[in-house]
Amino acid sequence: MKAEKLLIVEGLSDKKRIQKVLSEQVAIICTNGTVSSYRVEELLYPFEGYDLYVFMDADDSGDKLRQLFIREYPEAIHLYTEHLYGQVEKTPLRKIAEILLRADFKVHPEFLLY
Repeated sequence: MKAEKLLIVEGLSDKKRIQKVLSEQVAIICTNGTVSSYRVEELLYPFEGYDLYVFMDADDSGDKLRQLFIREYPEAIHLYTEHLYGQVEKTPLRKIAEILLRADFKVHPEFLLY
């Protein structure tokens, strides 16, 4: 049986935007800004054994959070929005769908149409 997926994002607006695109059930946790290693461990504890994906903004705060995950959870798979958009919440839904699809998430096909 394949492990469940856990997606870590910065904020609630990122989570809502991603949920629009996904066509599968995925646990999504918001860090709500800067967090400590201890806080991340608390957030992730209920999801032990899940495949961990990190999708942060392409800005300083996103980079700091991403570095924390790289250091503490080297097995995590990192998803990147383009610097052009800066934030996940400002990334077009089509681009989010493409990013998620490349990471083997199931997405609604209408978001892949050009």
